Amino acid sequence: MRHLLGNRNFILVVVTVLLLILIGLSSQIESINQLGNLLSIPLNPLQKAFTFLGDKLDDFVTFFKDTRSMKLENEILRERVKILEEENRELRKYRDEINELREALNLKGRFDDYEMVGANVIAKDPGNWFNYFLVDVGTSSGIETDCAVLTGGRGLVGRVAQSHLTSSKIMTIIGEDSVVSGWIQEKGGNVRVKGDITLKDDGLCRMDYIPLDVDVEVGDIVETSGLGGIYPRGILIGRVIEVRHINSEFNRYAIIEPAVDFKNLDKVYILRRKDASLQADSAAK
Repeated sequence: MRHLLGNRNFILVVVTVLLLILIGLSSQIESINQLGNLLSIPLNPLQKAFTFLGDKLDDFVTFFKDTRSMKLENEILRERVKILEEENRELRKYRDEINELREALNLKGRFDDYEMVGANVIAKDPGNWFNYFLVDVGTSSGIETDCAVLTGGRGLVGRVAQSHLTSSKIMTIIGEDSVVSGWIQEKGGNVRVKGDITLKDDGLCRMDYIPLDVDVEVGDIVETSGLGGIYPRGILIGRVIEVRHINSEFNRYAIIEPAVDFKNLDKVYILRRKDASLQADSAAK
């Protein structure tokens, strides 16, 4: 073996063989690289497609998670809105009650000979507009026939048509049997305001017997005159919304829109004379 390693020709042959092997290997590696390059051409779009699908799948999963989160937040917000709306309705109710009581106290100072008795509407005619309705106070509270009935906002509702022990029947000013002595605020002139069968279904009244020297216009305010002994002076009836002429300029009447919202009427105030209240207190004792 030492003899062969010392032989120069043998060493030359070995080196030559090794070089040929290396050249062969490098050639195979280059072929493999070329093959890989050739295969990468058709596979490249496929790789891009898989990459695109993977990105979209990630986006979908993220969107789904975000959607669930947003849905949960929306449900929480909707529930919160319901609570706030309910609280807001309660606050509006309390505010309206406070305003009504404040207005009622202001009214109390306007009518020295009367006391105000609050009453709740317990029954009324079907429909939006009605001629009569029942309240939950009667003769036991000093309520008598022809007592004036109004709202806390000083609007005239009507009068007591019948009074029973614990309830009363109220006739409204839009009823066709209602007649109220009125006058036009600021302009003067006594007039008559009455219910009209052709206007009742629209919740309106008719004003006639207008003095010739009174120039009635749309927007004029009409109040009770105090004549007739039923309604004290100064209760707001409503306002003029139309003036109609019959045959001539002076033969005319007006359409009155009442100050009272009869559609939503649920509480009223009845003016009873102070002497009637004393009699009721004595009867109760």
